[in-house]
Amino acid sequence: MRKVNKEQQDLLKKIGARIVEIRKEQNLTQVELGHLFDADKQTIQRLEAGRTNATILTLHKIAKAFNVTISDLLDID
Repeated sequence: MRKVNKEQQDLLKKIGARIVEIRKEQNLTQVELGHLFDADKQTIQRLEAGRTNATILTLHKIAKAFNVTISDLLDID
């Protein structure tokens, strides 16, 4: 991942925490979520930890897997 500043890293962590929140609300494991949009557990772990910058296409796939909108997924404030 390209070097990010503290503000950007905080944003990635907030998005990751939101993914965790929705995943747990839906009683899904990381593996189950990965199966829903063809990602491995390590990818889910990196996203949830804020260690990777998800593309808009990845966020769209995650939102579809959760059956929520991208706006719902990014509701972090």
